[in-house]
Amino acid sequence: MGVISAIGNTVAENHSALINGSCGIGQLQDFPSKYAGELPFAAVKLSTEKLKQILGVTDPSVTRTTLLAMAAFTEAIQDAALAAATLSSLGTALIGASTVGGMCLADELYRDANESYKESPYLSSYDCASVFLYMQKHYQLRGLINTINTACSSSANAIMYGARLIQNGLAIKAIVGGADSLSKFTINGFHALHILSPEICTPFDENRQGLNLGEGAAFLVLEKAEDAAGKKIYAEVKGYCNTTDAFHPSSLSDNGDGPYLAMQGALASAKLHAADIDFINAHGTGTENNDLAESRAMQRIFDHVPPFSSTKSFTGHTLGAAGAIEAVYSILNIINGETHPTLHFNNTIPDTGLTPVTTHQSIKAKHVMSNSFGFGGNCSSLIFSSVS
Repeated sequence: MGVISAIGNTVAENHSALINGSCGIGQLQDFPSKYAGELPFAAVKLSTEKLKQILGVTDPSVTRTTLLAMAAFTEAIQDAALAAATLSSLGTALIGASTVGGMCLADELYRDANESYKESPYLSSYDCASVFLYMQKHYQLRGLINTINTACSSSANAIMYGARLIQNGLAIKAIVGGADSLSKFTINGFHALHILSPEICTPFDENRQGLNLGEGAAFLVLEKAEDAAGKKIYAEVKGYCNTTDAFHPSSLSDNGDGPYLAMQGALASAKLHAADIDFINAHGTGTENNDLAESRAMQRIFDHVPPFSSTKSFTGHTLGAAGAIEAVYSILNIINGETHPTLHFNNTIPDTGLTPVTTHQSIKAKHVMSNSFGFGGNCSSLIFSSVS
């Protein structure tokens, strides 16, 4: 697996920040948005030019989203020791996810259109699938490739999709994950929804004011257990479920029907009982609607809600990348026997009385649930389990 986020450029750096409580949210520097100096965001600490230099990319049409994806993808395939021949095999699938994609260069494309260029180098990047089409060509991938855009559940669904490809004999290996970069387009859009917090976000806190946008990418390599014999195996994708409650374009139902059904379906898929879940990486955006709805859904599922936390208090909300980044964090919970805290929490929500984990703790985590809920009520839950 591989990951890059506001708290680190590798899995090891992310893990160190999680156990040390190092928040990656702060003020943006040299970013073309009037909100950059007003609101906190969670930016990867490498510039676009530095990423291009590290990755050896010179094409001006390659977006920051693609560069972040390539950084995490490179770490994942190196960690899995995948040779070039394996990457090019027809049995190796790439299932990627993004919500921003090439929209981070919308201003450049708009400028070129107004200046009557015959052809803009940014036009090809604006396609929803541009990130993974570029990666397909760059890494000479010949297997099945797909791009998923279901808002904030996108890369959780990419993981689910990749697992199903393998289960149904349509792929031998699936490299799954997602990437999103900060962009003027999404910052302005989320600001228009009035859900950006003026302070560092406080998931599940009574006085939460909204989310902080972040950026990053993560990828994981999936294959059947028998094909992975003798290799380094982090965890098993035990269960998953996607539901759509279609309650509202940008809100969950008050009772959390979509989250409830997603968690219920994931448990059924994994053939587990609610009491088997040892820890939950909650979606936990810090918005008034999400945290209350998710809390109520957890209380409907669990007689006693297990320890849970929101790592978005470290990374901000990375949109389409969140499900994959938090999948990596959930696996770190399992292999290191630990919880990651919810930072900046002070007071419980009176309606639920639930308190997230607020310190790094040791825990025997055999089964960890990871929740990702997107606009339009597209809700997904994944369950990762120990293989020991």
